[in-house]
Amino acid sequence: MPSARGFTLIEVLVGLVIVAISLGAGIKAAGALSENAARLRSVAAAQWCADNELGELRLSKQFPGIGDSEFGCDQLGQHYQGQLRVRATPNPNFRRVDALIADEDGRPQLSLSTIVSRY
Repeated sequence: MPSARGFTLIEVLVGLVIVAISLGAGIKAAGALSENAARLRSVAAAQWCADNELGELRLSKQFPGIGDSEFGCDQLGQHYQGQLRVRATPNPNFRRVDALIADEDGRPQLSLSTIVSRY
């Protein structure tokens, strides 16, 4: 009588455990990629908000006064809260301007700085 060939129950279970672990790791990696893509989208939109506000300040050709001001911005269907902080520099002909952008929940997304000259 010939002997039967095949896998034992233990071998099949070990194989299933290996497949399950591999699938779990793949799902976790896919979730991380999705979260990173959403974060990149949010930061890019926040940068557009900051660039627009700083560009508007430069194009106004007015020397900004020292202080803080608030602004809002809508990009890619989301609302961002922004704050412009204008600070003096050692040279009185220049001002440092920081644009701080936060999401709707107030979580910081981006900080962008520039220098604005008097002339």
